[in-house]
Amino acid sequence: MLWSEVKKWAKQNGYETLKDKGDESKDEKVQYFWSKIDNPDASGIATSVSKLAFAIYNDMTDNKWIDHQTQFKNNQVDIHTGLTNYGN
Repeated sequence: MLWSEVKKWAKQNGYETLKDKGDESKDEKVQYFWSKIDNPDASGIATSVSKLAFAIYNDMTDNKWIDHQTQFKNNQVDIHTGLTNYGN
């Protein structure tokens, strides 16, 4: 995912996003801040563009799909482990 695409999508859905590149001399990582324009209490910080998109989507849907996302992520780990265990 591209930062510019997620930023545009977030704005279309009523969210404001900021990207903080951090201080490279201190080895700080990039952080993405988000908040709902009409409700600043709905806000958060993400460490990647994909996590930013997940956080905003989950806020938009009142966290309705978190269980599904977690189950999908767990299944991906199981599939990866099974596919890479071909040496036995």
